[in-house]
This record gives sequence, structure tokens and C-alpha cells, in this order.
Amino acid sequence: MTIEKLIEEASVCSLCKEFLPLGPRPVFSIHPESKILLIGQAPGTKVHNSGIPWDDESGRELRRWLGVDETQFYDPKIFGILPMGFCYPGRGKGGDMPPRSECAPQWHAKLREKMPQIQLTILIGQYAQKYYLQEDRKRTLTDTVRAYEEYLPEFLPLVHPSPRNRIWQRRNPWFEAEIVPRLQHIISHAIDGG
Repeated sequence: MTIEKLIEEASVCSLCKEFLPLGPRPVFSIHPESKILLIGQAPGTKVHNSGIPWDDESGRELRRWLGVDETQFYDPKIFGILPMGFCYPGRGKGGDMPPRSECAPQWHAKLREKMPQIQLTILIGQYAQKYYLQEDRKRTLTDTVRAYEEYLPEFLPLVHPSPRNRIWQRRNPWFEAEIVPRLQHIISHAIDGG
């Protein structure tokens, strides 16, 4: 199947529509020349409404961590974007619900296969890390992120850049001091050199 046909199919996916309070609206972005793959959680309401991945405060913080501007971030030849759940999952007690579990098994392997140039997959948050690292992840998300070098060069685990995680960032200053500069170096090298 061509990448165009696969993107078309994924874009109209309604696999879990009965569970989606706002209905299906898959939000992702890939290209056969994508160099870096971002795997996050699921769109929030703002992203659901705009249809633009990471079009919110979390996205602004993520772009700061990556050291890129919007033009670079939204260039699919640089960044492929595949959330664990492509559609807004609804609200829970403490915020948005977890990504729907049907999505990644249905689409990720097929779409990743169409991106042979990927140099690094960035796993943003616990759901992406659990799915991709499986038994190799650490006891906590903090421990997994701190051990990021163990997963390079294939993966780099990050905490989610949500404003809700600012307290975590204050408690873990090593993230901003060590991981953000390393991340920016890797991203810069991938953009300029590859």
C-alpha cells in the first residue's frame, strides 16, 4: 500500500468512534522523509478543533525543548508526529482520558514502516514509553527519562511538556540542565546533517 493511501485510511479511521465524545478526528503528520518521530499521547480539545498536532501550550513548550521554530516543527520532512491515540479521548477526573488503546496497534507499525529515514523516535509521556520500551522502561517515568542514554540512538524518552508537569520540572532541574541541551544537539544534527 502506498503511503498516500495509508494516510488516507488512517485519516478517516473510526475504529473507536463509539468511545469518543467529540467523534473521530485523527490528528497526525508523517512523510517518507521524516527524520525524527514524535510519539505523544492524544490530542486535546484545542488540537481536535484545529486539526494541527501540538497546537497548544504543550506544543510551544515541546518546540522550546527541541530548539525549533514552528516552520521546522511542522515540516513533515523533519518531524513525523504520531500520537498514541489519534483522536481526543475525552475528559477524566484529573484531565484528559488516556489515549484509546486501539489506535497504536492498528496504525503505528504500518505508518512507521513508511518512514525509513527516521533517526530518532522521541517518546513523550508514559503511554508512549510503556508501548515502545515495554520491559526496558524503568520503575517510574522519572527514572526512565533520567536513563535516556540507555535508549539512544533509537529512542529518547521525555516527560510530557504539559503545563501540568511544571511542578515535576521544578523538582527535577537535571531535565532542563542536561536533557534539553542534549536533545537540542541531537535535533540540530538531524536537521543540518541528515
